[in-house]
Amino acid sequence: MDLAITGRTALITGADSGIGFETARLLLAEGVRVVVSDKDADSLVEAAERLGHADAVHAVAADLDDLEEIARLEREVSAAVGDIDILVNSAGITGAQGLFHEIDDDGWVDTITTDLLAPIRVTRAFLPALRRGGWGRIVYLNSEDAVQPYDDELPYCAAKAGLLSFARGLARTYASEGLLVNSVSPAFIETPMTDAMMDKRADERGTDRDEAIETFLEEERPYMELGRRGRPEEVAAVIAFLCSDLASFVNGANYRVDSGSVATL
Repeated sequence: MDLAITGRTALITGADSGIGFETARLLLAEGVRVVVSDKDADSLVEAAERLGHADAVHAVAADLDDLEEIARLEREVSAAVGDIDILVNSAGITGAQGLFHEIDDDGWVDTITTDLLAPIRVTRAFLPALRRGGWGRIVYLNSEDAVQPYDDELPYCAAKAGLLSFARGLARTYASEGLLVNSVSPAFIETPMTDAMMDKRADERGTDRDEAIETFLEEERPYMELGRRGRPEEVAAVIAFLCSDLASFVNGANYRVDSGSVATL
C-alpha cells in the first residue's frame, strides 16, 4: 500500500528493537528517511545495519531521561537531516513493579520520567521543526494499561494514562497547522520488554518462558481472544498508517492493538 509519505523524514525513539524497529522498517519501505534513536549506542548501530537502506537511515543514541541529551539529540538530528515531519515516541520501560506498598519513591520517579516526561520533552524539543513544515505526524506508543490498570504495575499505568491524556490534549492545539497527534495502545507484544517480564515470571514459578506466557495469558489477560502475544510488526503497521497521508482525518485517536484485551468500550 502506498502511504503517500515518500520523501518525508521521521524520528523514532526506542528503535533498536521491538515495535520501534519494526516501525522504522515499514517507514523505510515507504520511502521515508528515518532517524533511529535509543539509549545504547552499540545496539542502535547494529539495528541500523539490520535495517539496511544505509543512505536513508541515521542513528543517534541518546538517554531520554536527561534533558541535555534530548537537546543534543535535537541538534544532531537537525544537522543530519534538517526538520523532521514525523515523530514516533516508542521508547519506554516497564518500570517499578509490585504492589503499591512495595514500590518506593525512586521507582515512581524513574518510571514516570521515562514513560511520561521523556516523550513530552522530546515532543517539546522537536515541535518547532514539526510545525514549520505545515504537515506533520506525532504518534505516541501507549498501552492498554492507560485505561485498564493492573495492581502490580501502577507507576507504568499512571504514566501511560498521563501520556494518553497529554496526546489527546495536544491533538487539539496544532491540527489547524497540519500537525496530527495520535496514540497506539498495544497489549502484551513480543518484545524484549515482555521477554524480561516473562523470564522473571518463569524464574519465580520454576518454569520456562513458554509456560510463563501461557499462564500469564490465562490468568492475567483473559480477554486477549487470540491467545498469544502480539507481534511487533502488527503494531508497527498501525503506527505507519497514522504516520501517513492516508490518516489525514485522524487526530486525537487512540488505536488499540490488543487482541481484545481491554474489556471496556
